[in-house]
Amino acid sequence: MTASAPWPKLKRNIVAILRGVTPDEIADIGDALHEAGVEAIEVPLNSPDPFRSIELLAKRLPDALTGAGTVVRIGDVDRLHQAGGRLLVAPNVDPAILARAAEFGMVTMPGVFTATEAFLAHHAGASALKFFPASVLGPAGISALRAVLPREAVVGAVGGVSEADFAAYAKAGVVAFGLGSSLYKPGLDRIEVAKRAKAAVTAYDEVFGRTA
Repeated sequence: MTASAPWPKLKRNIVAILRGVTPDEIADIGDALHEAGVEAIEVPLNSPDPFRSIELLAKRLPDALTGAGTVVRIGDVDRLHQAGGRLLVAPNVDPAILARAAEFGMVTMPGVFTATEAFLAHHAGASALKFFPASVLGPAGISALRAVLPREAVVGAVGGVSEADFAAYAKAGVVAFGLGSSLYKPGLDRIEVAKRAKAAVTAYDEVFGRTA
């Protein structure tokens, strides 16, 4: 099986989850995040007109890692590719979806919760593992699972996670984070998103150190 593209070398492994964002606001929100130092952005497919938002975002921020979340259908992988997205995030592990994404050279981050799912995703060539919902497993649960996973596996925490949790999860071996409502939720403007993004970036740098 063809593996997905390797997890990229980002200055900070923070993925902004823009659930509910609209095409009309994607430019402002995307700019605010990117200017603050967030280089990876996903638009969940249960947002309004998500592929249009992804297309606009990919064209506006070509250096960023942009793409879709909540990808659960093969056809949506093709649509994501057509929109210019390079990041595929899912709530589950579907080897067929991962294989299709790999054909397009996408970075993939499927959702896992158990050792079985984590190994399935890793062997299916996932770029990173999205432990979800991380708030249920907690740092202790992820740490226990991390202990049996291959060293090269990139472990991410998503779901009920904010910058206040970075230090605890880092001790558990987590190196990537998906931030949703702590960064963005419908109704927040560019100024507020920028403020939240800067707080997340500052917290990340304090825990992991600056990489650039």
